[in-house]
Amino acid sequence: MSSYKIALNFEDGVTRFIECKAGEKVLDAAFRARINLPMDCSDGVCGTCKCRAESGSYDLGDDYIEDALSEDEKSDGFVLTCQMVPQSDCVIAVPASSTVCKTEQNTFAATVANVELHNDAAVVLELDVDTPAPVFLPGQYVNIDVPGSGQHRSYSFSSAPGETKVSFLIKKIPGGVMSTWLESAQPGDSVALTGPFGSFYLRAVQRPLLFLAGGTGLAPFLSMLEVLARANSQQKVHLIYGVTRDLDMVQVDAIDAYVAKLPNFSYATVVADGTSNHARKGWVTQHIPADALNDGDVDVYLCGPPPMVDSVRKHFDDTGVKPNSFHYEKFAPTAAPKAA
Repeated sequence: MSSYKIALNFEDGVTRFIECKAGEKVLDAAFRARINLPMDCSDGVCGTCKCRAESGSYDLGDDYIEDALSEDEKSDGFVLTCQMVPQSDCVIAVPASSTVCKTEQNTFAATVANVELHNDAAVVLELDVDTPAPVFLPGQYVNIDVPGSGQHRSYSFSSAPGETKVSFLIKKIPGGVMSTWLESAQPGDSVALTGPFGSFYLRAVQRPLLFLAGGTGLAPFLSMLEVLARANSQQKVHLIYGVTRDLDMVQVDAIDAYVAKLPNFSYATVVADGTSNHARKGWVTQHIPADALNDGDVDVYLCGPPPMVDSVRKHFDDTGVKPNSFHYEKFAPTAAPKAA
């Protein structure tokens, strides 16, 4: 392979992708892309360029000193970008904002391909984008400008990275800026997207996964499932999809398709409405099977409205559940998602 794709995740939520040539150091590749990562000496002495590698394989060599990067830091995934030579695609968390590093958000043009209404609950928006296809990490979101409004709204991709047709699952809000525009949107209408953003994304898969989705918080998991399917993942994955009403449950056919694509994938749906005839009623926390938690050796991903996120966090605290990692994103209809 002649180069590797490196995702740089900045503190302000902006993600930029750079190409790192075989044998090239990340700091040099970033400078080549006109991104000024923090640095001082560039010789592995000062530690100014210290970042955290969140996924991927790489070589740090021996040309740095202990004061710049200790063995404990190295074992925790910290790297010196002035010494880091990637050996695969990597994701790097940069402890600085994109503006400090003098880089900008990516903006790309798209046109409406299809608008599909799902009951009165949600809309699936499909967009055709110009080449090259937008690059993002599965689970991330973009800001979509609402034509004629001077405003934008934030939505997670429900499609996989690297496609020239992208999709979003959008909650329908009566009188909402985006919902109102979607009522009259036609194929060929132009929109602008800015991003990607967010620290809620699928990390390297090394243990069973538990996905918890609430309402249109299902979107990022559809992206993640497609990436897992394309990678032929054999890891155990369980998804619990919770909604308020029966009519809020959408794209179940898309979820069901992954049962055939992923050999160790399973899912369950839950409806909160007590008058529903659904097989599982109540809250998502009431329907988490013990084996899905794998005695804590599990990576949990949660995306839903703030009350759901808070409820799941409290449930884990109250029951003493301590997953290996817990990544969550809470969203409000008119606000950018907040991740942890």
